[in-house]
Amino acid sequence: MTFPVHRPRRLRRTEALRGLVRETRLATNGLVYPMFACPGNKVRTEVSSMPGVFQQSPDQIVEECREVAGVGVPAVILFGLPEKKDETGTEAASPTGAVQRSIEAIRKAKLDLLVITDVCLCEYTSHGHCGVIEDGEVLNDPSIALLADAALSHARAGADIVAPSDMMDGRVAAIRRKLDENKFSDVAILSYAAKYCSAFYGPFREAAQSTPQFGDRRSYQMDPANAREALREVALDLEEGADIIMVKPALPYLDVIARVRERFDVPVAAYNVSAEFSMVKAAARNGWIDEQRIVLEIMTSIQRAGASIILTYHAKDVARWLKSC
Repeated sequence: MTFPVHRPRRLRRTEALRGLVRETRLATNGLVYPMFACPGNKVRTEVSSMPGVFQQSPDQIVEECREVAGVGVPAVILFGLPEKKDETGTEAASPTGAVQRSIEAIRKAKLDLLVITDVCLCEYTSHGHCGVIEDGEVLNDPSIALLADAALSHARAGADIVAPSDMMDGRVAAIRRKLDENKFSDVAILSYAAKYCSAFYGPFREAAQSTPQFGDRRSYQMDPANAREALREVALDLEEGADIIMVKPALPYLDVIARVRERFDVPVAAYNVSAEFSMVKAAARNGWIDEQRIVLEIMTSIQRAGASIILTYHAKDVARWLKSC
């Protein structure tokens, strides 16, 4: 029998060889750690469906941010819970809101972290939808005015990047205009450009207390069956001034991440969302999987698909694991 000249296994023989020829190299500098800011002081409440993830008051947010920076994760994204909710999500733009106070506390502590803020109304509205409601419908244009106000309040508090996640049409342009008019032209926009109406958000809605009180979000978040539409959404957001675009969720939409990466020469982010995290945690706690291997494989797959930025609740663990490799 004549053996082939080409033997791919030659370069798989040892870890040193595998590392030398590895195509996708996972690193901490593309990780973003999501956090949930709530009102009060010395509040730290674990989310029952997300082990190790907490709703925290600004003073506790700062303490965990010290840990985040200490393991080498370069950025956090903050989600907010209000003192009270109303029909239009008034507290989203409050200068004394939990997100705004957390940003200020991080800045005061002089932590070497990029601060990204989620810009949406669902956590702040009494009905749980991402915009203003009239006759049971989510109104687009009145909603984007409120979103722009919220983004401006985050910029004033010291955010580096604002990230609209509502999926209202035209919100990137409205936010960009509002920031520029108020001399925050250096604040970047990370747009949730292709955000799907997904069943993978369940644990997040417990963490953010943002479950819709009626109906669902199918009229504004994307249909999971559509991939070409994602390219249109990304193109529109880039035209409106987005600096970074994101696909959410990550794992069920790796094909979409790959299509976006191939079509657009801009930074691409992906959100490894709450249920993706919780399923791994549950299986690991039952001894069914090797958590470290599974998580690193998931992160590698998301990056291999084309995302250079990964938002994930595993970020701190991934940073530690990579450091020990």
